[in-house]
Amino acid sequence: MKRKNVITLTTAALTLTMTVSAGSTAIAASELTAESKPATQYTIDANQKVYALLDFEDTAEFENAAKGQIASPDTLDICDENGKVVWSQTAYAFLDQDAPDTANPSLWRNTQLNHIYGLFEVTDGIYQVRGYDMSNVTFIKGDTGWIVVDPLMSVECAQAAFALVEENLGTFPVKAVIYSHSHVDHFGGVKGIVSEEEVQAGNVQVIAPEGFEKHAVSENIYAGTAMGRRASYQYGTMLEGGETGSLAIGIGMGQSKGSTSYISPTLEITQTGEKHTIDGVEIEFQLTPGTEAPAEMNFWIGSKNALWMAENCTGTLHNLYTLRGAQVRDGNAWAEYIMESLALYGDQAEVVFQSHNWPHWGNDTIQEYMTNTAAVYKFINDQTLLYINEGYTETEIANMIQLPKELEKVWYTRQYYGTVSHNSKAVYEKYMGWYDGNPVHLAELTPSDYAKKLVEYFGDTDAVLEKAKEDFAKGEYQWVAQITNTLVFADPENTDARYLCADALEQLGYQAESGPWRSAYLCAAQELRNGTNTDDATRSNGNGDVFLHMTPDMILDYLGILVDTTKVPDLTFTANLILPEGNYVLRVKNGVLLYQKGIQDADADVTWTTKRAGLLSIVQKNAENAAALIEQEGDETCLTRLMDAVTVTSEYKYFNIIEP
Repeated sequence: MKRKNVITLTTAALTLTMTVSAGSTAIAASELTAESKPATQYTIDANQKVYALLDFEDTAEFENAAKGQIASPDTLDICDENGKVVWSQTAYAFLDQDAPDTANPSLWRNTQLNHIYGLFEVTDGIYQVRGYDMSNVTFIKGDTGWIVVDPLMSVECAQAAFALVEENLGTFPVKAVIYSHSHVDHFGGVKGIVSEEEVQAGNVQVIAPEGFEKHAVSENIYAGTAMGRRASYQYGTMLEGGETGSLAIGIGMGQSKGSTSYISPTLEITQTGEKHTIDGVEIEFQLTPGTEAPAEMNFWIGSKNALWMAENCTGTLHNLYTLRGAQVRDGNAWAEYIMESLALYGDQAEVVFQSHNWPHWGNDTIQEYMTNTAAVYKFINDQTLLYINEGYTETEIANMIQLPKELEKVWYTRQYYGTVSHNSKAVYEKYMGWYDGNPVHLAELTPSDYAKKLVEYFGDTDAVLEKAKEDFAKGEYQWVAQITNTLVFADPENTDARYLCADALEQLGYQAESGPWRSAYLCAAQELRNGTNTDDATRSNGNGDVFLHMTPDMILDYLGILVDTTKVPDLTFTANLILPEGNYVLRVKNGVLLYQKGIQDADADVTWTTKRAGLLSIVQKNAENAAALIEQEGDETCLTRLMDAVTVTSEYKYFNIIEP
């Protein structure tokens, strides 16, 4: 493919037309302004090298992504009840051209693939709606109705997908919903498919792997505020789609911004090989805990020789550690479970399909696809451990490790979502933790204190900025971003440092093959130029349904997280807690919350009799509801003092990331 010589870039602030040629000199250091900038020659050259590395004439993945397409609307904008666009494929209509200089051509290609959307037949009786949210929703036809697998992230997206199915395949009742794993983009749209009343009436089964609910809550609630904020960087929700904006994230176009919902499972799968016949379809399950999610499962439909791989094979390198923050995943176990799938079902499989991207057909292709996917996780795990034992640190390993050349050239193991670099850091973290053995790092200064001391040593920040401009002109964008971000942490009002840091991050984003890396770089650049984004319209509508399904144990755990112990070091009392689910003793010791199940304390300071809603009112710091819902006997000041200590974390949901 040839580079386009004339590029037109449009942003909200300016339109630039630039003519470049292969022999042009490096673009001079940018003017320090808040406007988005074009690609520099260094970025252009870096992106051109990708064409030499990869076979862009190989169209197999395009054929897989388009195979079996039944219907696709010409435009796709899904809106909520207030008219807010929560998902759009129309926004990516610009993809019908070669990659611009502001995009890694490999990521551009992946974005074009993810722009192939609509209703598809996987095999006889199995259908998918792809490109209607970050994930896929699968519809398996039973004797009388549908088995729905992973009903997307947003209610609005799930409703639109189901409407497309009914329009083209007819109207049938939903007989079961299967959650493959405990991430919100695989269950959040469930109420767009079925109602809680249908499930409670026994008309619809909800099937999930063992431990699903515990992990769904712990990920989406316990650290939900922080994860939500960081997810806005990872998924680029604050960016507009475009040549200088957001592209695909490797497992879809991005994160939808609609309403999330939740319905508890009615059946948990507890062992590999467990079989259930659902509306005439026999499904055999394979548990894969600790792979892409703490609770996850594949399944096999023998009557169709179809293997569902959940998010364990996704047509891209996935994350052993996700940039939004989550538990580190086990690369070795991930590889082993894929190989177990091959051993159990590989000889018979004629199609492998999953919850992101597109299926792969044909037994020979499947064998290679699954083996290559397992190999990349096994390589990252093993090679990182080898380097650890040779004495290298986390950052050193991340800069050393590289996939074997043959695996590096495989399109479906490219680094569109996870990267070899940050996945190797996950392996380091899993086995060695945060400490690299250097005692200098045991009690490091905070970023701001470190930056202020460094600036004090610099003496003249203007001179540092001039040197940074020179390095920007040399294409040393990583260093420029690091040093100018240090200046920002020392003085957030240093506008020149903010703008130069943004310009450097922008070039890194233009070069990134990983969609989340591109998104993170460009979101950081945007916030350095314009301030922290606090627009609720750029985010999804939260985890209210998950919150309401917490067990008493989960609520008490969460309450412990919300109490700022440093503010109430003298808060000490014992409370008996009487709930319909059982008795508890809550022991508050110097502001630390402990609890015991199944007992009462005869010497407790107070006894609280309530239901889960009463406990939730404490978490929500709703004094009026607490007074109405909690019957007290004893020292009533205990409840007041406890609620005074509760921190409302939603107040911090827009905390700064790229500045202090």
